[in-house]
Amino acid sequence: MINFIKKMSEKVKVNSDLPVAEEVIDFYSRLNLQQQASLMRLMARNLMVHVDGKEVWGQELDYEVTGAMIKASQKSD
Repeated sequence: MINFIKKMSEKVKVNSDLPVAEEVIDFYSRLNLQQQASLMRLMARNLMVHVDGKEVWGQELDYEVTGAMIKASQKSD
């Protein structure tokens, strides 16, 4: 069992070349609005918005492209 764990740890690769903020901003700026809205849906898992004294989780919002903007609105159940 220990040999198995040792072999597994040798195969694990660590990505130490994480992008810096400028690279992430540059990448985001090259996305079209549909791609940006999709990325916002992914990021919504870590988003909480305070609106009119209420907390709204990002997952409770719909993200859609309207003209040249991304519109976030509360989901209608």
